[in-house]
Amino acid sequence: MSVNKFVKDLLSFKLDTSHTFNIPNSNNNSNPKNKPKHETLTKSLTENLEIFSKLYSQKINSDICTRKFILNSQGKQYNASLIFIDGLINSDLINRFLLTPLMHKNSTNSENLENNLTTNQEGLNYRTTKKINLEQAIFESLVTQNSLSTENEISEILNKINGGFTCLLVDTLDVAFCVEAKGFQTRSITKPENEIVVRGPQEAFIENIRVNTSIIRRAVNNENLVIEQLQIGNITKTAVAFCYMKNIANENLVNEVRFRLNNVDIDSLLSSGVLEQLIQDNSHVLYPQMFATERADRACNNILQGRVVILVNGSPYALIAPAVLVDFLSSPEDNNIQYQYGNLARIIRCLAFFVAMFLPSFYIAITNFHQELLPTDIVFAIASMRRSIPFPIIFELLIMEVSFELIREASLRVPSPIGATIGIIGGLILGEAAVSANLVSPLLIIIVAMTGICSYAIPDFSLNFTIRCFRFIYLILGYTAGFLGISLGIFIQLILLSNLQSFGVSYFSPYIPIGNKNADLSFLMKPVWQREKRSSFLNTKRPRQEKRISMKWKKR
Repeated sequence: MSVNKFVKDLLSFKLDTSHTFNIPNSNNNSNPKNKPKHETLTKSLTENLEIFSKLYSQKINSDICTRKFILNSQGKQYNASLIFIDGLINSDLINRFLLTPLMHKNSTNSENLENNLTTNQEGLNYRTTKKINLEQAIFESLVTQNSLSTENEISEILNKINGGFTCLLVDTLDVAFCVEAKGFQTRSITKPENEIVVRGPQEAFIENIRVNTSIIRRAVNNENLVIEQLQIGNITKTAVAFCYMKNIANENLVNEVRFRLNNVDIDSLLSSGVLEQLIQDNSHVLYPQMFATERADRACNNILQGRVVILVNGSPYALIAPAVLVDFLSSPEDNNIQYQYGNLARIIRCLAFFVAMFLPSFYIAITNFHQELLPTDIVFAIASMRRSIPFPIIFELLIMEVSFELIREASLRVPSPIGATIGIIGGLILGEAAVSANLVSPLLIIIVAMTGICSYAIPDFSLNFTIRCFRFIYLILGYTAGFLGISLGIFIQLILLSNLQSFGVSYFSPYIPIGNKNADLSFLMKPVWQREKRSSFLNTKRPRQEKRISMKWKKR
């Protein structure tokens, strides 16, 4: 009995499903006196500098700078020091607005008196003076910078220094004065590289999160725009901001985004792509559940529609939640052209979606199992072209598809001037050589080329990857069981997508569920003057975005 119990305990596995999630409370009223040693500053400048020297390994670190000097205030002199990271600060700002007023003896810091104008009982004005303490004097009159805060916890001071702030430590004070004097180099705002449109704004996000939020703030231009910021990453402490309109966005959606972001516990976060995988609903589904954009106009338009935009410091792509399948087949340019042109472009993209995913599998299914669907002349033409081919058709297709993927990857990885040359060589020379060597048939070259062209018509990069993966899956199903295998694959895929959600929104919205359909925001667009309502599946606070009569000039 004991042996059986031992084997059972050895081989059994019980999954611990108990997890604790929380949202950090910004109003933390914990008592600083209970902090362990070296978690808060002391009043000794020497001890504080020794703490930071150990934390930053200053003896071997080349870019951690400490500038010691004598501070003059109230007729007295105090030992002081500036701590900053070289390369992240603006030296000119430190010299002009920190060192100069703090070190020089002038009328302000020699007396350091606060003059108050007071009226006596006779109605005469006279000035009274009162002494102010050192901390108040530095904060109010000596540091001539608009962005100044005081910190006592060492962890907060480290975050400030790592973010480009300059921290002032003064002997006899147990607080640090954190001054924003950032001066690191950033990439200037340029045109979008991957989401090119002919008619539309040409501003793209960059790697600096504060520049990105300023672009959104300038475009939206409304006081209801809320930009909440937090830090993710135990080591990197990457700044992450999510933006929404407080008078439009659904509170449940905002709370869900806030909850997921606050409960991401990792050491490092360097890109929005990693964050997308950490907060999406289902990580095992190949379809993207949030769409990333580098275009500021697209992000602002989605904010005004009631969605949430997430920005990550160091990444030029913004994440937009929730996302549905219709979003990945639309382009920002659709709103800037006539709705007839936009609808035609969307229909072409939808056709390209199905061709890129199913054309090779349909070809192999028809030639292997369903030749009766083709006219006799075409069957004879295909047979004559394949007469000298020594390989089965599945081998031909796999060779060409893998070759096309290799050419695509090679053209992306090599320098831009020769990327187009690689594509021409691979597409023309290798394809023609393969046909001449009787390795593949000419019709197969047309099939693969048409599939590749249609995949480039998909505007979203993530959905393009999804199509490329499913193309190989359907290729195997078509070779195995013809249309029966393809139909089975489509059936399973539709079941999975019907159950897929993005932040509580059905992936097939606004068409599934049926009662959630909103004709104002569907796949086919209406004229601008008839887009009166926001999407109903977002359940926004303001469902209507236009008046019933928006072109009032016609009603005069």
